[in-house]
Amino acid sequence: MHTISNEASAGRRRRRTHSAEFKAQVVAACSSPGVSIAAVSMAHGVNANLARRWVLQAERRGGAALARAANSAVLAAFVPVQLPVQLPPAEAEPAAIRIELRQGTTAITVSWPCAAASQCAAWMRELLR
Repeated sequence: MHTISNEASAGRRRRRTHSAEFKAQVVAACSSPGVSIAAVSMAHGVNANLARRWVLQAERRGGAALARAANSAVLAAFVPVQLPVQLPPAEAEPAAIRIELRQGTTAITVSWPCAAASQCAAWMRELLR
């Protein structure tokens, strides 16, 4: 019994090659504090072992070349944007916490100012006791 199909594959599978900028991006992302190499490698579509190898190679070389490539890739991707400043109208109501309580056919709506959020939380704790 043969478990391999009789159809010939289209061609031999070849290794992918990655540019120095891509490797530098992955290494830079892996070097951020609290970041998992496995998560970074999954996000970039490479094997975690390969990403770890790139990190080790960068550490052995001092990381200067890969860091320069990463910085140029990051700078090329960064575009500053000016956002208009929108001030709230003077007659606008202050923000409020709105709580709706329903039990059967009875409904109660409470509106509490956001400035007194801690008092609202204490009131809710007492109410739900």
